[in-house]
Amino acid sequence: MSEQPTAPESTFRDSVTKLAALGALLDEVKAAYAEARTDVQHHLNGQYTASGTTKVDALLPGGTKVGSVSRTGGEVAAQIVDTDAFTAWVRDTFPTEHVIDIVPMQVRTSVRPAWTAQALAAMTAAGVPRYVDEDTGEVHDVPGVAIRPSKAAGLRMTYTRRSKGQPLDGRELVAEAWRTGALAAHVLPTLAPTAPTPPDEDDTPAT
Repeated sequence: MSEQPTAPESTFRDSVTKLAALGALLDEVKAAYAEARTDVQHHLNGQYTASGTTKVDALLPGGTKVGSVSRTGGEVAAQIVDTDAFTAWVRDTFPTEHVIDIVPMQVRTSVRPAWTAQALAAMTAAGVPRYVDEDTGEVHDVPGVAIRPSKAAGLRMTYTRRSKGQPLDGRELVAEAWRTGALAAHVLPTLAPTAPTPPDEDDTPAT
C-alpha cells in the first residue's frame, strides 16, 4: 500500500504564498520602475539642455523631501572620426609628430600616440575640434576629429539621511507613506487597495 504524500505544514504553505505574491508584485514594481526611470531621464536631459540643471528633489505628495535625483554622465570628448584626414593634417602641420613605418611591401603612416592623446585632450577641454600651436599661437581647425558623447547620460537617486528634526531617513519616509496609502495611487495604481463599494439602496435588506 503506497503512502499518501504529506500535506505541507502551514508555515511551508505560508512561505509558498509569500513567494507567489512577492514574485507577482516584483514584476509590477520592475516594470513601473523602468518606466519611471526612462521618464525621469528624458526630463533630466531636457532640463540640462535648457538650463544646465542636473539635480531635482524627490518629494512626497505632501511636500516632504525624501531624496534627490541627479543627472550623471553625458560627457563629450574629442574623437578621431577620420584617421586618414587626421594623419594627413598632422603630417602637413606637425611633421615631427608624424611617423612612417616601413614594413615588407607596405608603408604605413601614423601619429605619435602621446601627441594624439594630448591634442585630443586639448580639444576636449576647448569643446571644439581646434588645436592651438603652442609655439606660434596659430589656431588650427582639425580635420577628422569631432566632439562626440564619450559616456551616455544616466541618473543617480540618493535618499535623505536621518537628522535631529527628522528621525526617519528617505527610504523610511517612503515606506511610511506607502503604508498609509499616500503613495499607492501615484506609484502603483494597479496595486492600490480598492475601497469597498457601498451597497446600492435597492440591495439593502428590508428590516
